[in-house]
Amino acid sequence: MTDKPFLNIENIRVSYQDDSAAVSDFSLQLNKGELACLVGPSGCGKTTVLRAISGFQALEKGQIDLEQQTLCSASYSLSPEKRMVGMVFQEHALFPHLTVSENVGFGLKQLSASKRKERVDDLLSLVGLSNFSKQYPHELSGGQSQRVALARALAPRPKLLLLDEPFSSLDRHLRESLGLEVRDLLKQLDMTAVLVSHDQNEAFALADRVGVMNQGSLEQWATPLAMCKQPKSAFVAEFIGLGKVLPAQRQSTNQIKTAIGVHKVANMVLDHKDFDDKISDNKSSDANKEHTDLHALIKPSDVQVGLPSETTGTLLRQSHKVGRLELLLELRTGERLFVASDNTGADFKIGDQLPLRVEDTEVYVFGAD
Repeated sequence: MTDKPFLNIENIRVSYQDDSAAVSDFSLQLNKGELACLVGPSGCGKTTVLRAISGFQALEKGQIDLEQQTLCSASYSLSPEKRMVGMVFQEHALFPHLTVSENVGFGLKQLSASKRKERVDDLLSLVGLSNFSKQYPHELSGGQSQRVALARALAPRPKLLLLDEPFSSLDRHLRESLGLEVRDLLKQLDMTAVLVSHDQNEAFALADRVGVMNQGSLEQWATPLAMCKQPKSAFVAEFIGLGKVLPAQRQSTNQIKTAIGVHKVANMVLDHKDFDDKISDNKSSDANKEHTDLHALIKPSDVQVGLPSETTGTLLRQSHKVGRLELLLELRTGERLFVASDNTGADFKIGDQLPLRVEDTEVYVFGAD
């Protein structure tokens, strides 16, 4: 018999007041000590999932269990304070009139004064703020404030920690460094956590498992490596930045055609039987007919700029980075394509028609759905 997951979210549905679904048929499982991250466009339901886990959002359908205890279902809800779930918010939400120590110990009033001080001191040492115990929130930097918020959430020793875009108000360098610090800390504590982020790079750097959400549903739930190697949909591939998804037509058994050329098929993210049936259905009417119900993932590194080619793109934007040149081009079809080139010395100008050629590489192909 296999062990049950530490966090089990099964087929939950949460609706807005107008009865439209904020989250629909959402399921995931998380093991003890794992760090998960939910990503997706604004309004896709990420924060709603956290609110449902924490007890601030009622379920219309489904069930959420933590360590085999039911937190909520359509007919039952354990009160938030009894769920042993900690929360770290985007805006830190520190009490301005309390010191750092008082903020961290705010939820520990059931402990004696000596026990409370011991717990607070241990946590401040853990987050590297032992020398700031008497400071007030307005005297702290953004990174320090976030460490205090984390220590306060950990103080009651929750079973599960939820983090709602906790680093989004920080500058990129601090966001990256603090994110890695928090990951190391949570791993040290063997803490299970669910993070919500709008930054897929942050998600892939911090999480053991990533969930990509779209319009209230979970498109894919996988490790970062598995998702990069085999995205399950065109939406996932494009959202996590693997490349540009372009309409494609079937040319032969292992070739497809897009607006920038003919490519070999590396992987067909489409039921092979369904795909073969579609090809068979079209053979009877026109053996050479192009099939337009596909999309192909084109990676930025696979496109060569400036080499002789009949395909061109209009340069809309360029950005010089260390060791590479990033270009945004518009194809004749109106599609926009991001290209990463190592030709950092190229003298391109906005509006130039640049020849584009795809290297002899294999591409992922998706169904139009």
